[in-house]
Amino acid sequence: MEQAQNRMERTYDQVLSFATIYGGRILLAILTLVVGLWLIGWIVKVLSSMLTKRHVDRDVQPFLLSLVNGVLRVLLLLSIASTLGVQTTSFVAIVGAAGLAVGLALQGSLANFAGGVLILTFKPFRVGDLVVAQGFTGNVEAVRIFDTTLVTLDNKTIILPNGPLSTSAITNISTRGVIRVDQVYGVGSQNDIDATRASIVKVVAACPFALKDREHDVLIAKLTPNSREYDVRVWTKSENYWDTYYYMLENIARQFGKDGIEAPKPKMFITNED
Repeated sequence: MEQAQNRMERTYDQVLSFATIYGGRILLAILTLVVGLWLIGWIVKVLSSMLTKRHVDRDVQPFLLSLVNGVLRVLLLLSIASTLGVQTTSFVAIVGAAGLAVGLALQGSLANFAGGVLILTFKPFRVGDLVVAQGFTGNVEAVRIFDTTLVTLDNKTIILPNGPLSTSAITNISTRGVIRVDQVYGVGSQNDIDATRASIVKVVAACPFALKDREHDVLIAKLTPNSREYDVRVWTKSENYWDTYYYMLENIARQFGKDGIEAPKPKMFITNED
């Protein structure tokens, strides 16, 4: 009986000692957990509101919110473990090493992923825009998190990785809604300047895609002994760029034929023969 009472006293003393040493830490850890979870929820909610107000792509928002939520929860767990007296240095080192190994193994995919986030966030182009990127010209068919799909003018599908795409120059033909079609036409120097300009102006005036509220240019750009080059600049809507381009090519050739505007004559080379 006395032995049982002694064991109970020792157990009570151990529990009291444990409560004295760790009770405050446990209470502080619980308080940290409750406050931390509430604070993380508030931060995620505020961030979601900011992303919506800034019109960040809906495909990107869930990822960014999940990433922020996950990182904050990991930091909260480390903080709680530290409060309880757990040594977190080794754990952080292991997580860092694992993250580095995964990053090196997936660096190409991660670069494309990061590029997709940047493209979807800052929107240098949208679906339907006509762009020149990575040496290809086409309409944007889809923008995904890892790649972007273009459809070229000859109906080929081009898939561009978002990593290189996000760090290279992109020409967006559709951004401003209006674009200038620049072309150069060479004619022989024997043609009258005013007659040649009038012939080109006729085609510009008849072009159904040329904007009527814009001033179009027909300028002499270069003179040589046997030719003249004319810069022809026609304003049109972005979606009509190629229609305007090919209309001008075909119809200026037809108009030159009707008006007798001749091409440059080939140069004559005279050689001395013994």
